[in-house]
Parts: sequence; C-alpha cells; structure tokens
Amino acid sequence: MASTPPGPAPVANALRGRCPRCAQGKLFRTFIVFRPKCSACDLDYRAFNVGDGAATFLILIVGAIVTGLAMWLELTRSPAWYVHVALWVPLTIVLTVILMRVAKALLIALEYRHEARLGHL
Repeated sequence: MASTPPGPAPVANALRGRCPRCAQGKLFRTFIVFRPKCSACDLDYRAFNVGDGAATFLILIVGAIVTGLAMWLELTRSPAWYVHVALWVPLTIVLTVILMRVAKALLIALEYRHEARLGHL
C-alpha cells in the first residue's frame, strides 16, 4: 500500500484555507462550507469527516477566553450588566465564526496527514 505524502504544514495550510495535499486549491466554497474537491489536484474533500470536532474545540477555547475576560472585567471594574452583554456576546460570535474556519481546515489537514479518510482503512 502506497503511503500518502505528508503535504504542507497543517497549521499554515489551515490559516490559508488551502488543500491539504497540494496547498494550491481552495478548501472552502463559502466561509465555512467545504468544496467537493480540490480544483488543482482533485483531492475529494467529501472523503473526510470533520463533523462537530471543530465546534467542540471552539466551545471550550472561546468559552475559556470570554469567561476569563468577563471575570477579570467584573473583578477589576464592576461594570453594569449591559456592558458585559455589549462586550461578550459580539466577541463570542466573532471569535467563533472566525476560528471555525481555521479549526475545520486544521482538522481536515490533520485527517489527510494521518490518512483518516472515510473508506481509507
């Protein structure tokens, strides 16, 4: 059985939203929806199963960041409740949306690198 070459660095590729094999084709059709396949090397992205992994990691990471900042602000400044709402709701949404794209791209790059495709056992 031939081994899949490791390809480009997963983190750098995820930040650029490029194909995990050739680093040339675009990975996303819309902001967080994958294309069916790479336009440069024809890698089938449907063979990968990112699932809810990215969302799970983001709940923990963004939740920890926002909770820590909200606690710090409350303990140092004691602002009114609406200040917390005005700050943390938009920050949570923005961080989640921006990081979702990177997290999904990173998971697909790692699946490619470790040959964890569907039907590739």
